[in-house]
Amino acid sequence: MTRLLIIGPPGSGKGTQAAHLARHFRVPAVSTGDIFRSNVSERTELGNQAARYLDGGHFVPDHLTNALVKDRLLEGDAMNGFLLDGYPRTAQQATELDRMLAAQGHVLDAVIELQAPDSELEQRMHRRALEQGRTDDTIDVFRRRLELYHRQTHEVISVYAGRGILVSVDGSGDPGGITALAIAAVEKFLAAPRPRLDRHTAR
Repeated sequence: MTRLLIIGPPGSGKGTQAAHLARHFRVPAVSTGDIFRSNVSERTELGNQAARYLDGGHFVPDHLTNALVKDRLLEGDAMNGFLLDGYPRTAQQATELDRMLAAQGHVLDAVIELQAPDSELEQRMHRRALEQGRTDDTIDVFRRRLELYHRQTHEVISVYAGRGILVSVDGSGDPGGITALAIAAVEKFLAAPRPRLDRHTAR
């Protein structure tokens, strides 16, 4: 019955950590990328709408992303818990997620924020580009993605920090060590007594 969200900058290994954490807490990892791909491949009504934006290289707008995530969280495997990856990206999406969960009588239990210096993230990106032969992972492209991340997620992180459910984890170093740190931090947070007010979303 654990409902988690993971946030991290590009190059932080967020997808890898999401998979490990979801496995540990026995909940499905729910990523917006997977949701988009699944709906597009199955040619659902929402998927067809999303495809028009994705095919043009554009972001899927909030109202459509919200609808796709809502449908996914209503599926059977996510009813008793999940780990969201890639959503919400904006304060508006965070508000919509509150509404989705409140309609089911639920709230988020914890938000995991992976932190790492921009310089280390750049080094990881450069190493990955060399190993995988990716020409799209240039420093300039990465820095733009990083700037967009900081700009978009600042408000989201502030919302959850103010709510007292943000768990910050050092995302530097060995991936296995990061996983262990994250699991320990979340388990400690979930086990700690909290005032009843902290369990409710802001109105």
